[in-house]
Formats: sequence, C-alpha cells, structure tokens
Amino acid sequence: MTDESLGRHLLRGAVGFGALAGAVALVPAIGLAGLLLAPVGLVALRGCPSCWFMALAETLSRGRLERSCEDGTCELSVAARPAAEMSERRPTLAGADISDLGVVRRDAPLP
Repeated sequence: MTDESLGRHLLRGAVGFGALAGAVALVPAIGLAGLLLAPVGLVALRGCPSCWFMALAETLSRGRLERSCEDGTCELSVAARPAAEMSERRPTLAGADISDLGVVRRDAPLP
C-alpha cells in the first residue's frame, strides 16, 4: 500500500461509493445513462470496494497490520517490525497485544 493519509482515503471512498450509489439511484430518473457513474466509482475505489475497506483498516493501523490478497482471498496479518521497534512497548488494540491477534481471514468463520 502507498503512504496515503486517512483523509485522502476517506475522500476516495466517499467519491467511489457516492458515484456507485448515484449510478443506481439515477436510473429511474435519467435511464441507463445514470450507469455512466459506475466506472467513476470503481476507478475511485481502485476496482474493488471490499479491498477499499481492507486498505482502510491498513491505513488506520499505520503499518502495524498488513494486507495480502491471493486467489480471491484477502488476509490481514501483523506486519513484521524491525528489531529496534520490537524492544519498544508493543502497540495495543482494545487492550490486547496486536501480536496476539494472529491472522484475520475474510472467509474464516467467527468464533
């Protein structure tokens, strides 16, 4: 993922999801020409709305979590940190050590 600010990421999401919603909402008013907004939404979301949400989680974690997508399955895992950072206090998420979270799979059943 590129170094992207949270504000810029949220702006891309607002434009993307707004254009997709507008494409569907405008069909009754102006017909199939309203669907011309759909490609704008997909370009803003870089082609994948669910990947946009994964990138949002990665942006919020500021590099502590890492996304990988292969064969249609995306995984979110703890990123490897340099040894210098390992000696510092570990970041926490809701009071739990992030390294205890392991791998969160999108297609895995909830416990």
